[in-house]
Amino acid sequence: MVTLKTFFRYIFRILLGFIAFVLLYLLFAWLLPFWKVNSSFANASKGVEIYIQSNGVHTDIVMPVKSEEINWDEMLPYSDFKNVTADYKYVALGWGDKGFFIDTPTWDDLTFSTAFKAAFGLGTTAMHVTYKYNTPKLTESCRKLTITKEQYQKLISTILESFELKAGIPIWINHSGYTQQDCFYEANGTYSMFKTCNVWTGKTLQAAEIKIGVWTPLESGIVGHME
Repeated sequence: MVTLKTFFRYIFRILLGFIAFVLLYLLFAWLLPFWKVNSSFANASKGVEIYIQSNGVHTDIVMPVKSEEINWDEMLPYSDFKNVTADYKYVALGWGDKGFFIDTPTWDDLTFSTAFKAAFGLGTTAMHVTYKYNTPKLTESCRKLTITKEQYQKLISTILESFELKAGIPIWINHSGYTQQDCFYEANGTYSMFKTCNVWTGKTLQAAEIKIGVWTPLESGIVGHME
């Protein structure tokens, strides 16, 4: 028979293990962005200008709407958005947990169920797409990179692999978005605490041979480590 003392000992060990796990997670989340891949990367003298933008939690890759490599408006038509016209110059893309994106427009809307499903890979994923009229302003949370056309093509290919496609076209999600310039599309992959939205950004940049940390679960591991 389990005594009350033994029961509390088990509870204490579980709590201690949980605290140790969280501390180790945060340690590696801080440490591994210093371990760079593609360490020889340097901004190209000419090529395609892209931006990495953070809202303090989530990172997006911002690219020109039109280029020789791709016209994003053909894949992501303006008609999917409430108020986007052909003179918008940039498009921002980010991957993440679908429930988190759609059911949590503000932090006040976050529920334990949504957070639990996202952390442990129990939900589905979505691509969040936002058209931008103006060139992003460079700040501590927005960095610019100039990459070659070859690197940009690799970036595009990796991003397109993240979309769930039907007849070669991204599947639009019937949801209002946060503004009149954004919406969501079905995505491939499983979100978890080990593959966060920022890990997706990091891995996508890695595929384009851009210098970035080996594992970047937090947004600080992305924009905070860009030169």
